[in-house]
Amino acid sequence: MSKVKIGFVGVGGMGQCAHLKNYATLPDCEVVAIAEIRPNLGKAVAARYGVPRVYKDHTEMLADEKLDGIVASQPFNRHGVLVPDLYKAGIPVFTEKPLAATVEVGEKIVAALKKSKSWHMVGYHKRSDPATMHAKAEIDRLKQSGELGPMRFVRIAMPAGDWVAGGFCDFVGSDDPMPPLDLDPNPSDMNEDAFRDFFTFVNYYIHQVNLMRHLLGEPYKVTYADPSGVVLAVQSESGIAGTIEMTPYETTVDWQEAALVTFQKGYVKIDLPAPVAVNRPGKVEILRDPGNGQTPHTVVPQLPWISAMRQQAINFLRAIKGEIKPPCEAEEALEDIKVARDYIRLWKGV
Repeated sequence: MSKVKIGFVGVGGMGQCAHLKNYATLPDCEVVAIAEIRPNLGKAVAARYGVPRVYKDHTEMLADEKLDGIVASQPFNRHGVLVPDLYKAGIPVFTEKPLAATVEVGEKIVAALKKSKSWHMVGYHKRSDPATMHAKAEIDRLKQSGELGPMRFVRIAMPAGDWVAGGFCDFVGSDDPMPPLDLDPNPSDMNEDAFRDFFTFVNYYIHQVNLMRHLLGEPYKVTYADPSGVVLAVQSESGIAGTIEMTPYETTVDWQEAALVTFQKGYVKIDLPAPVAVNRPGKVEILRDPGNGQTPHTVVPQLPWISAMRQQAINFLRAIKGEIKPPCEAEEALEDIKVARDYIRLWKGV
């Protein structure tokens, strides 16, 4: 295919500023249609990005359009209502993180996916940051070569801060009222208070839950939940320890998220920019201290000026073309919700 034909389901804030503005400016992509339940917003966004057709909903769009892929940026607590319907088109689907708001709904989504001809990429954009991509390749190489000894520990810290970083400056608004939305049911195994804690944790920290598995390169389980709600400890399938620090402090005009992967004789460190920052990759620092009289050294590679969200769009297009596997598919993303459920069980006892 010369250009990948993409249809958008929803063009609100994230739909526009995290996704559409990237797809609309990639040379091998053609955004041919928008489905938006707010008609004035749909028309205004289509005019801004040169999208030729606007539909009132996804059903109308899928009936009329021949698409190569769908980008559906929607509230995650309505994925169970919407996403199985998108699978019926039999083409790749992209949604934001997480897969769903509950384990039960996530399992239903995966069951529907298995019966379809589609595949589903979940938007864990941190995997697509050039810094994470470079670090992950180096981590896997070091594990294989053993030159720095065994992997020992993974630490992820995510202080709350300015996650937008000016990335919404080109947002197109409208005066459309938001129609009522059908939402997925609450879980059957949590009371209202527990589900509120679960929902908040998933909304804010599911990226780090997913990044932990990505950096470890294997499944893990939650072993400890700090009563204050700041630290989550894990152990991987092969016994590697890890921690996720959830807002140990806050910043107002900065974003200071970081991941540290340690080996016996060195480490790989990743500093990640604000999620919606434009044209900014993360940074990587690699320390090698092999000992035996050899000089330790630190490498800081220069990475391309591509944001994680833009690289994520590139990765979805490449996956549609069959050039790469999607960075994170629905089946794996279900594991993140299960980890979150285990954390709440340990933390709150429910």
